Amino acid sequence: MVHLIISVIIFNLVAWLIPKRITRDEMLATSLFALQLEAEADIYLDLKYRLYGYFNPGPDWLALVPIYGIFPAITIVFLNYYPFTGKKSEKAIYIAAWSLFSALYEWSAVYAGWFFYSGWKTWYSALCYLLIFFLLIKFHDLVRWLKRGK
Repeated sequence: MVHLIISVIIFNLVAWLIPKRITRDEMLATSLFALQLEAEADIYLDLKYRLYGYFNPGPDWLALVPIYGIFPAITIVFLNYYPFTGKKSEKAIYIAAWSLFSALYEWSAVYAGWFFYSGWKTWYSALCYLLIFFLLIKFHDLVRWLKRGK
């Protein structure tokens, strides 16, 4: 539990204190989208197929701590430093680096005991994170497009 509490504090401090390159409405919209993606994945992979979970199998109120304490903060930090105007190779490396970081962090959560696998593997998550971060970027692009009024 110490690992989780320290993580929530650090991730949120970083998200709060970094100089912002994205607007508040972009942060809110993309954070809500990230939470929705997380909820949909958990409905099937956790609750239906029982491949992984937080703390104990099945629905658990305590799972709201990592869900709401980590996902929005990571989304904000990830998008804030994403090289929107960079080369495709820079963008690919950035997404790959965040996917690796996320998979390693998830592995540390398993080791710390507040996340568990029941048939899931860390490398599955690494592959999923590639898609998740790509979807976050595309959703962010959609939010910016909508804000321009097109």
